Amino acid sequence: MTDQTTPSTAVETSRPSQESSRRQFLQASMSSAVSTAVIGTTAIGTSAITLPRSVHAANGDDTLRVGLIGCGGRGTGAARQALMADPRVKLVAMADVFDEPLQISLKSLLAVPELADKIDVPPERQFDGFDAYQSLLATDVDVVLLTTPPHFRPLHLKAAIDAGKHVFAEKPVAVDAPGVKSVLETCAAAKRKNLSVVSGLCIRYDAGFRETVKRLHDGAIGDIHTLIANDYRGSIWVKPRKEHWTDMHWQMHNWYYFTWLSGDFNVEQHVHYLDVAAWVMNGYPTKAIGMGGRQVRTEPMYGNIYDHHSVTYEYENGTRLFSNCRQQKGCKNDMSAYAIGSKGRATVSEKKLDITTDTTWQFDGPVKNMYQVEHDELFAGIRTGNPINNGQYMAHSTLLAIMGRMASYTGQEITWEQAMNSSENLTPPAYQWGSAPEVVIARPGITRFV
Repeated sequence: MTDQTTPSTAVETSRPSQESSRRQFLQASMSSAVSTAVIGTTAIGTSAITLPRSVHAANGDDTLRVGLIGCGGRGTGAARQALMADPRVKLVAMADVFDEPLQISLKSLLAVPELADKIDVPPERQFDGFDAYQSLLATDVDVVLLTTPPHFRPLHLKAAIDAGKHVFAEKPVAVDAPGVKSVLETCAAAKRKNLSVVSGLCIRYDAGFRETVKRLHDGAIGDIHTLIANDYRGSIWVKPRKEHWTDMHWQMHNWYYFTWLSGDFNVEQHVHYLDVAAWVMNGYPTKAIGMGGRQVRTEPMYGNIYDHHSVTYEYENGTRLFSNCRQQKGCKNDMSAYAIGSKGRATVSEKKLDITTDTTWQFDGPVKNMYQVEHDELFAGIRTGNPINNGQYMAHSTLLAIMGRMASYTGQEITWEQAMNSSENLTPPAYQWGSAPEVVIARPGITRFV
């Protein structure tokens, strides 16, 4: 792998002189604006996406430069959405631990006619290796998209905010409690610096979900006493091991199946509907107990994550959240959340949004793609000097999912305080090719809470 500890000098010398004035403008506009951290369901409207060109005419160029860190399918999608979010945005740098997905991603983006003119990523701004993110952040990008495996999110987020970049951070944002704490600290720093941190918990950016949850917050079904969050789905990809791969190559290529990289799928995938439940309740539970295991995905190629989890969370007021997720081929799928209250019930899912009391309300309004909306609002906030900061809920919902994993893995009741203060740190001794963390499968009743 290429050593990218320091950025290419070509990156620094090839910029036209107008770049310094452009950066001065962007920094000045950010520092002079009133910081508005947007938490929860409130966000900048997409109608504010552009300002009159005369505002920036003296600077010659107000293009927002974007860097992509993590060039898999989700990263490629995020780059496309970022480029569609604003008329004056350009993708100028890309980084991935492997060069191959970077090249595939770049080629696929260039093949989209409406994006080709917004892409300028020459070889000197293509970085690979574990330290590729450092090389990218040393360039003059304004916005970075963090879409690597979740383990790296706390590290990359801190580096990006320290470097003064606006951030889109895919979900989840950590795989252990130290990572969650790091993210909370970094997002507080971002708020002080007037920098954006927009979360990939995209459901919060869906118009239908926003309207439904607002009605629930307004008391549409009375006092909520029961929530259900389901994520039943089939199997996903797996990449057979190649002869020349080291253990670290194998685990990195199959990151989804290793707890240290993905957090387990209860964290990596189910975080979406756990976050919906927390959003509906406008808060987080105090304890959890659950079970899980490997019933179908038992072969070594599936690493050490479970293929099913069932967790019961309890709130301080006695409300219970029943969380169930499963990844098993040939079974019925269901990805949804439900809320039951003293006056009625609600279905909160991508297929159906309704509230039933003595009458039934169903959302049928216009909806824009939520993956696009989160980027539209990110760039609108940057343009208006009102950056969005989703730090609190993206970190706490990640911990909610980790808490459930802890309960499943240990077979013990885990409190919120225990989860937050856990000393379990899944970081490997070193990020290098060769050996990788030992593959240990958790055994409830034997695996200890740390």
